[in-house]
Amino acid sequence: MQIRLAVISNAGGSGKTTLSVHLAYELAKRRFKVALMDLDPQGSLTLFCGLTPPEPEQTLAAVLNDNFDGSWPLIPCWTNHIDNVAICQGGMILTQTADELVLHKRGAYLLDDSLTDQPLEHDLIIFDCPATLGPLPLMALAACTHIVVPVQLEPKSVQGAARLLEWYYYHIRHLRLKPQPEILGFVPCQYDRKRAVHRQLNQSLPLELEQMGIRTFPAIRNSTEFANASGQGLPLHLHRPSHSALADFKEIASSLASII
Repeated sequence: MQIRLAVISNAGGSGKTTLSVHLAYELAKRRFKVALMDLDPQGSLTLFCGLTPPEPEQTLAAVLNDNFDGSWPLIPCWTNHIDNVAICQGGMILTQTADELVLHKRGAYLLDDSLTDQPLEHDLIIFDCPATLGPLPLMALAACTHIVVPVQLEPKSVQGAARLLEWYYYHIRHLRLKPQPEILGFVPCQYDRKRAVHRQLNQSLPLELEQMGIRTFPAIRNSTEFANASGQGLPLHLHRPSHSALADFKEIASSLASII
C-alpha cells in the first residue's frame, strides 16, 4: 500500500519539516522508497535536505500545471548515504500557485489528479505543508491517505490544533473525500521536560485526543542538534548518529511501516 502522509499544522515553527525529514530517513533506513514533496513557498525542505534552490520549472508548481506530462521533478537526497529518498522541491513560485488554485475548477484536487494520472512508485509520499490552512494544505488533504499533526506544547499551539481539527472535519465533508484521510496522530514537538507547561500539556493532550479517538505519539524532544543538522542539510541520523532524540521517531515510523 502506498501511504501519502500530509504533515499539517497551522502554526509556524511546530516542527513540520523536522518531522517530515526524519520520518523520510527513518523509513528509508527500513528499505522503503520515500518521496518528499515541499508544498511550502519558503522551501524549507531544500535547506533541510542540503539542496540548491530550484528553478520554478523544477518545483512542485510544474506538477500542478494543466500541461504536466508526468515528468516528476524529483531530486535524490543524501546520496552519499542512502539511495531511496527523493524530493520534489518547493519555493516562492508556490505563492502564485496558491492564488491560482482558488480559481481553478479542480484546484483542491490537482495534486491528487497528478498522482492518479501519473503515479509514483514510492511506498511513502510525505507532503510538507506550509503553516496555514489555505489552498496548499487543502490540496494536500485531498491527495493524502493519512495526516499527522505536529504541535508545540504551548497553549496557543494547542488551541490552534483544535481549529485545525475543525478545518479537517469540515473539508473532508465539503470535498467529499472517499475514503477519508485518516488522522494517524498528533506528535508533540520541541518537548522540554524542564518546563512545567510542557510537562502538563504532554500529559493532558493525549487524554483529550483519546476522547476523540485520536492517537498521540511520543514527544519529540527539544534539541539544538536538530537546527545544527538542518544547517548541514542532513537528518540527525547522519549528523549525530548516536543522539538519543532519534529514538523519539521510532514509534511513528513503525506505525507507518506497518500500514505499508
